[in-house]
Order: sequence, then structure tokens, then C-alpha cells
Amino acid sequence: MLLKNISILYGKDLKYVPSASIQITNQKFGKMTSSVSGGKAVDCEGLLLVPGFVNMHTHIGDSIAKDAVLSGTVDSKIHPIFGAKQRILKNSMPEHLASFMKNTCYSMLKKGITTFVDFREGGLEGVHLIKKALSTMPIRSVVLGRLEYYQDKDQIRKNTPLRTNDKKTLTKILRHCDGLGVSGANENSDSVLQYYSKTGKIRAIHSSETTQSVRVSKMVTGRSETERALAIKPHFLVHMTFASNSDLALAAKKTRGIVICPRANAALAEGIPDFMKMRNAGCTVAIGTDNVMVNSPDMLKEMDYLWKVTMGTHRTGVDPKEILKMATVNGGIILGKKIGSVEEGYLADGFFIDKHAVDLEPIHNPHASLVHRVTEHAIRAVMIGGQIVHGKI
Repeated sequence: MLLKNISILYGKDLKYVPSASIQITNQKFGKMTSSVSGGKAVDCEGLLLVPGFVNMHTHIGDSIAKDAVLSGTVDSKIHPIFGAKQRILKNSMPEHLASFMKNTCYSMLKKGITTFVDFREGGLEGVHLIKKALSTMPIRSVVLGRLEYYQDKDQIRKNTPLRTNDKKTLTKILRHCDGLGVSGANENSDSVLQYYSKTGKIRAIHSSETTQSVRVSKMVTGRSETERALAIKPHFLVHMTFASNSDLALAAKKTRGIVICPRANAALAEGIPDFMKMRNAGCTVAIGTDNVMVNSPDMLKEMDYLWKVTMGTHRTGVDPKEILKMATVNGGIILGKKIGSVEEGYLADGFFIDKHAVDLEPIHNPHASLVHRVTEHAIRAVMIGGQIVHGKI
């Protein structure tokens, strides 16, 4: 397929190209040209091609519990052992959970999200359940499974290792998913974290999300939560809202990057992640939407919120292109995959914006318009692997 007369946000710098043609072959983007020759051509006059959003952190398993718990502490809502979320999930029928997960995937597609990374609870059964929900959905997924094994403070102080049966269970889980998504260092001894580091697939872990979690790590182990989280040799860390400067320096040196979830942190009354501080420390930063229970899986809203709240708290201008990169290009970089960018050899994932949409026209700054004006109503179509999976062009 050849897309002609189309505007493009091209390459890792998201350069705005007012009019061009680009070939799609074998699910990948070809060269961008100024001429049209051969193949089936689709006239895309009036459309802007944007790389598909990479939602780098979700928990779609709790899609059945939207706004079920609005009061209380973070732990009372989403703690992996005693949180309300766990009680709701345990008391829900698997087919109901799968149905609502599928709904969330459809919601993400409509909003331009072409890839999402899910921290999947529920052990092997949880992985099988999300695979069932995804079986008829075209959206790309990176499923990070989890061993439902959590240690208490005494076990952490004693450095209790992982049991043999749990090691066997973990092997089975990893056989069926894309990697490991660990709840946090505060539920695991150093021995367990080091064992997790041997995982040959993607490794990620929550860290320094709350002041409470940071305080607990210091109290129990005498070390920072991030320092301990790095024991799994993660490809990326999630949240880092209350990470210290030294934590960020370590993260820049030892990981591919950090994934922040600003609206979820705000909804949980746990502050706003300072991505500028992370960037200045040398970290690559990407965006996720986190728990569907407390937040909608909407990267458009996520970008708008992050851009404005960052300028409000720092009282300085923030280039909207930087925010847009965090929602697209940087996710591909952190995952080590050829996604999140419209360029030759990359998977042909993207969405088509109607440049004449009432809330956009006239567009003077396409990056700013995308970050804080576009809604799903301006998205004409969504493409994954060169196939239109939502809408039409």
C-alpha cells in the first residue's frame, strides 16, 4: 500500500513533513518520497500520520473495577496482597474479567494506542486470561507476568530465597508471556530479586511510587527502594515519583529508562512525577496510563495533563514535542523494538488525524495540537502492521 499526499510526523525527532508519500510493505514502513510510483495508492489529502502510541504501563486486569474504590490510601486500593483491587479480582468470574479487558483494548485502539505493556497479575492463570481477551484483538501487547509470591518484612531481613516450587511456577509463567513485571522491591528479599534478574526476557519493576514505599525500604533494609529494585537488572523502572537524585543517576546508568504515569499518581493523591528531573539525570522517559481501576487508558489525556501540570509546577515552557516523544518514540527505544516511529524498517503502526477537525483547524504547531487539543473524535483511522484496524481512510 502506498499512502500519498499525506502529512507525516517522521522519524525519531517527529519532524513535521507537510506532504509526502510513504510505502508500506510486509507490515513495515518503506522510504518516504515526494513522488508516487507503482502499487496501490491511497490519497490521504487532509490527513496527518502519527506514530502509534506505546502505552508503556497498564493493568487492564482491573477493568472490571472502574472507580470502585475512590477513598483510602494507595495500599488500601491496589496493594498486591491486601488491596481492594485484589479482593475484587478474586471475587470476579474469569469470563467477566476477560470481557472487560477486551473492552479496554478496544478503547485503547480508538485512541491511537497500537501497543501496550501490561503488568499481569494472577500468575499463569492471569496470563492465560489476558491472552484469551487479546485473541480477537489486533492491538500489539507486551504481557509481563508475575509470580504471586510476596514476602513479609522478616523474610526480607532474613533474605529468604525463592522456594523450588515457586521457581518452577515462574518458569511456566515466563514460557507463556513476554517477560516479568514485578510488583516492587518491598515485597521481595534480595535473594528473590537477584533470582528474577536471571530472567532472559523483558524485566520491569515498580519503584519509588509513594513516600510510604520509599520509607518502608529504608526502614526494613537501610537502602533505597530503587537501589534494591535494580537488583533484578530491569530494562525499565515504573513510576519513580519520589526517587532521589542518586536513584535517578543509577537508573540512567543501569536501565533503558523510566515509565511514568502522571494521571494515575495524581488520582491516587501521590504527587506528580518530575520527568524534567529524570531527563536531566540522563534517563529516557516514557508514559503509561497504569490501573484502569483508577484511570482511563487514554494517552491523549495523559500527554495533555503532563504537559500542563509540568509547566504549572516548574513555571517554565515545555516543548510539546518532548511529551509526544514520550508517548511514542521513547516507548519503542525502552522496549528495544522497532515501533513508535514512522521510518523505514519500522512496523507500520500509526493513526490518522483529520487536520480539518473543528477543534484543530487551523494547525500552526502540529506537536502542540496533538498534545493538548486532539481527542479521539479527530482520529480518522488506526493502523497496525499496515492494516486499518479502526475507522477508514
